Amino acid sequence: MCFGSKDKTDDTPGPRPAQHQQSPSQASAGKVNMPSPRQSLHQQQPQWQQQQPAYGNNNQNDYAPPSGPPPNSGHNQQHAGNNDYAPPSGPPPSWGHNQSSANDDFAPPPGPPPTHARPNQSYDDVAPPPGPPPSHQLPMNEEYGAPPPPGPPPSHRQNQDDFAPPPGPPPSHHQHHQDDYVAPPPGPPPSHLQRQDDYTQPPPGPPPSQAKKQHDWESFVPDTALFPPPPAFFTGYDRSHTTNATEEEANAGEAWCAQNPLTAPMDLDPVALDALRTHNIRLMSSPQFRGNLDWVSAGVWKGRTEKAAGDACIISYPPLYCVKYDSPLIPSAPSRAKTIYYEVSIPRAGSNNPFLGAMGGGNNDDITLALGFTALPYPAFRMPGWHRGSLAVHGDDGHKYIDDRWGGKDFTRPFRRGETYGIGMTFTNAGGKLDVNVFFTREGRITEQWDLHEEADSEQDLPVTGLEGFHDLSCAIGTFSAVEFEAVFEPGRWKFRPQGL
Repeated sequence: MCFGSKDKTDDTPGPRPAQHQQSPSQASAGKVNMPSPRQSLHQQQPQWQQQQPAYGNNNQNDYAPPSGPPPNSGHNQQHAGNNDYAPPSGPPPSWGHNQSSANDDFAPPPGPPPTHARPNQSYDDVAPPPGPPPSHQLPMNEEYGAPPPPGPPPSHRQNQDDFAPPPGPPPSHHQHHQDDYVAPPPGPPPSHLQRQDDYTQPPPGPPPSQAKKQHDWESFVPDTALFPPPPAFFTGYDRSHTTNATEEEANAGEAWCAQNPLTAPMDLDPVALDALRTHNIRLMSSPQFRGNLDWVSAGVWKGRTEKAAGDACIISYPPLYCVKYDSPLIPSAPSRAKTIYYEVSIPRAGSNNPFLGAMGGGNNDDITLALGFTALPYPAFRMPGWHRGSLAVHGDDGHKYIDDRWGGKDFTRPFRRGETYGIGMTFTNAGGKLDVNVFFTREGRITEQWDLHEEADSEQDLPVTGLEGFHDLSCAIGTFSAVEFEAVFEPGRWKFRPQGL
């Protein structure tokens, strides 16, 4: 390689130096003749072609003369006709004289390598700067004039935005928090724990197919034949199938009630209170009553009517239920319930009633008698149960009437001669209000009853005002045509023994 231009080079070969034979003494002196890089490249060429000239100017492109005798004292070698020269004898220039090599020489420069020497550096020098590297010193902050803060740089420091795992063991190695929705609930899984209120779980014990005893359905399903009959909803009649009053009489009764509203609870005098206490109740008839009404004994009355008698209502005094003395809502009331009751007996056929006439009063005749209660006042020319504040059970058709001037509702079978019937009402304090129950007895046994407020049709039934326990209530016995009866208010002569009297 040459760093000069072509026109400056001289292709004329120079004289070849003589080859000097190395003496044995020089070989034993420890000198090693190391070949030069050019010699290694041309080691296959003849020796006379590898010689270099030993003369000439010692400039940048010349070689230093080799050690030993001059070339003219050795062999004359022929010129090879090229630009290469054989190396001189002896050690290479790097082991001989300390002189500078040519620019195209591949021998290393004299002296230690750059990493072991510190010559004057230039801007293109690649040697590291003096002093410790930047990672081992604290340079001054050029912007603020202060050393950096202590600790690792931000690139080595964990912050909130890093993806580094949180401190501590992973979640699978510590107990979950109670609020951790991923953690399973305490206790065994649902498949290992049967809850009593879980309808999806099978019942305990073997399945029915493996059980010896079959399911006893009869013990769980009661016999519906033992249930009482359903209430008579929507069974109101427009007319009774036995006897009926005229429409003019019904309108007259409504007009009378409009002119005579219900009275407030009354205060009883000592005589009336004593009669009420001893059950010595008095029956009062009206001018429309056509027949006889006789007092038999304390609390016992007999009555007879003629065949041509019209509708009439017999009431009692004092009232059987007096609000100011009998209401369960009174703070000083002796009981939370109050019951009023009376019985009526109908004699058998063949009695000495002259008003029965030639018919003789057969057992199959309609018993035109009604038993009930009414608030005061009430029209005496109307049967009880036909107008406001009254109820009654009529014996000719067995219907019950509650402010019903039409045909009533199905309730019981018609009355028969030779039997005793009773009717009663029970008022109960139910948390500041009154519950009213009406019951009917036949021969001393309750056969039918109803709740005053429950069994009502809002489209057909009228209000029960006057019967709810806030008005005085009297006995009301209705008669029509020929009938004979005995009314008993003395509890000692009743066939039925009610509670709460």
